[in-house]
Parts: sequence; structure tokens; C-alpha cells
Amino acid sequence: MSFSHSPAYNLKAVRKGTGIAADTLRAWERRYGLPQPGRSPGGHRLYSEYDIETIKWLMAKQSEGLTISRAVDLWKELTKSGRDPLAEINSPSAALTSKIDLESARESWVQACLAFDETVAEQILNQAFNAHSVEIACMEVLRRGLFEIGELWYQDKASVQQEHFASGIALRRLDALLSAAPPPTRTKTILVACPPGEQHVIPLLFFALFLRRRGWNVINFGTNVPLSRMGDAVEKVQPVLVVLAAQQLTTALTLREMAQFLKEKGIQVSFGGRIFNQATELRERIPAHFLGVTIETSLQAIETLALHPEPAPQAKYLLEKEQALANSFIKHREALELQVREILHEQSATIEYLETANHFLGDALSAALRLGNPAYLNTDMDWLRNLLTPRNISISVLPNYLEVYEQALEQTMGKAGKAIGQWLQLYRQMLTETANEP
Repeated sequence: MSFSHSPAYNLKAVRKGTGIAADTLRAWERRYGLPQPGRSPGGHRLYSEYDIETIKWLMAKQSEGLTISRAVDLWKELTKSGRDPLAEINSPSAALTSKIDLESARESWVQACLAFDETVAEQILNQAFNAHSVEIACMEVLRRGLFEIGELWYQDKASVQQEHFASGIALRRLDALLSAAPPPTRTKTILVACPPGEQHVIPLLFFALFLRRRGWNVINFGTNVPLSRMGDAVEKVQPVLVVLAAQQLTTALTLREMAQFLKEKGIQVSFGGRIFNQATELRERIPAHFLGVTIETSLQAIETLALHPEPAPQAKYLLEKEQALANSFIKHREALELQVREILHEQSATIEYLETANHFLGDALSAALRLGNPAYLNTDMDWLRNLLTPRNISISVLPNYLEVYEQALEQTMGKAGKAIGQWLQLYRQMLTETANEP
């Protein structure tokens, strides 16, 4: 489909036809040279049909997850190779085929991973990255594919091994893409890392890759970074921004500690992750900038903070009674877990993997209390599935275990333990309903 290059439309007509703000359009023209309007005899901008469709193309790429700078780069890459972006994007059949190709590629990749077929899984990724930009292939095939496999695991329709297999393939692909990324064109450095205890690095790898492709010098520290290592690094690197990510309640706590540590050193810190998307109140507990709930908004926030640093927001710290409750639990935890074993012995009851259950629940509950609210544990159910699913243990055993835990709390901690136990009682009721579902 062809479009006229004759300038005929004023700014008002363009805004009506595209919905773009005048300031945004002028900024695009000034910074990126797209579009390139003509001028009336009086000096006013005049746009052609081709200019208007160019604007729509750029806006469409933004809606797919690209920044305007990356969309412009893609436009220039296509035109440099002799292809007209509008000739492809405005063909209904081409657009439909592209959408179907991405959905088909993702579905096929998921199935190949579930079948442990590494060769086919890699071939599908090769085809997706050859046909689409790195950003689109990453978001639509890798990221969404991993999410779908994670959901299947959560529904007991995929095994831990299948989930790990898919993650391994994704990690290798992201590492390769990072290695092949062009050298940085910006002088400032962004450091990305997982706080102590956090092992889920893939979300940070997406950030590192996309930022590298935007010209940033990115240093990726990976998983489970101790405070001492981070302290040495920021002194040597002097990053303009540190990006931290946590997916679990226990690592939200270590992220808070790392953010506070870096803040005291005068380093700007930002953060995100699944746990902060689920328990939104937790964001107020971190002395750093929350990035947002999506990769797209997070990338924009990272670039804004890197270019225009801002003081960290004031964090909400524990009230005196909240701190006292957390301290009491930590102090009595060993005695509490001993009491759990004694009550079970008196009941002649047996709970498989009792020590593991005590470890997971104790750590998660300790983190929730130190972050200010035992109800935060409600958002971090993965420890239950990690404990039970691989061992083929029914979730129906948990209500009895938690009832015993409640008794032990009150017996070892008194009134403070009863306060925690009241919340666990609600939690236990929820688990009972889950276990009784058909």
C-alpha cells in the first residue's frame, strides 16, 4: 500500500488523526528526524500521508514495548536495507501473519520445552529472532512463554524439571544476546543485581539486554549478591543507578537492607519484582524508587532516573509494636519449632518433611513480620508448592500443621504469639478451602 508524500495536512489534522501530543511530535522531529514535515509559505509545518502513517507506525511500535529511540532505530535499519516499513506494516495480511507467527512460535516453544526437546526449542527461537526484533522476540516468545510454563507448574500441569529446562534455554539465549549487544554509546553506568538469597535472575537479564541495546553501559552482578560485594563494586564503578529485583518475600527483606546500605553510600537505587506487584504496600517499605509493574514502564523509569537522578522516597519503617513483635518471634523461633514437634508427638501425628516446613514457614513469617505485617505471607505461597509438589504430598496436610503451629505460637510467645496465630488461622482456613476444591 502506498501513501502520498505531498505535504498537505497541518498539525491540528495530524493530532486528530493520530492522537499524538504536539509537544511529543515536535520532540520526535527534533531528536530523531522523524517525521520530516514540509513547510507552508508562512513557515507552518505541513505533513504528508506518509508522515502521518510514519507517526502511527512509531506509536504502534511503542505499544508493542519498544521505546521511541529503539523504534526509530528499527525504522532506520529497515530503510537502510532498502525496505519500506509502511509497505510491510500497513499490509493487513502481513500484520496478521506477524501476529500469528509470534503466537505460533510461543506455543511451539512451550511445547518443545515441556517435551524436553532442546533442538526444536532452539530452532524456534532462531526463527523468531530472525523474523522479529530482539525486543519483540524476547517479550512475545521468551518472556510470555516462560510465564505460561510457570502458570502450568503452578497448576500442577508441568513439573519443576520442565520449568527449569525452559529457564535454562532462556538463560543461554539471553546471555548470547547480551554478548552480541553493541558496545555502549553512553558514559554512565547502570548496575543490576539480585539481593542476598534471590536466585531468579531472568527478569534482570531482560533489563540488562534492553538497556544495553539502548546504549547504556550495564553491569550485571547476577543472583544472590552479598552486601560486601555490592559495597566494593559501587566504590569502583560509581554507577548512576543500581537496579534491584526480588520475587519472594524473604528477598524483599534483603532487598530493603541492600537499598538502605546503598542509600547511605549516596547511591541512587531502584527496585521491582513479583512480590512488589502482589503486595503493593511493600513498596512503601523500601528506601528506593519503585520502577513499575511492567518491563516497559520499568525501562522508562530506569532511563529517567539515570538521566535525571532524584532523591529516594522516604521509606515507611516499623512501628515500635511491629518491631517488638518481629523481635519476639525471632527470639522464640527455636523454642517454637521444638514445641511444634512436641505437640505432634503428643498427637501421635506425623508430618513429612517437618524440618523443611518449619524452615520455610519460619523464614517467610520472620520476613513478613520484619517488613511490618504477617499478612504479607499471603502473597508468597510458593514455599508451599516448592515443599509439597515435588514430593507428591497433598496440600491437605497443611491445615493440621498450621493449627499445631498456632498452638505452639501461643504457648511459647503468649499474647504476641496469639496475635500471629489469629492471622495464621485465616490462612489455614484458606488452605482448607483450597484442599477441598474438586
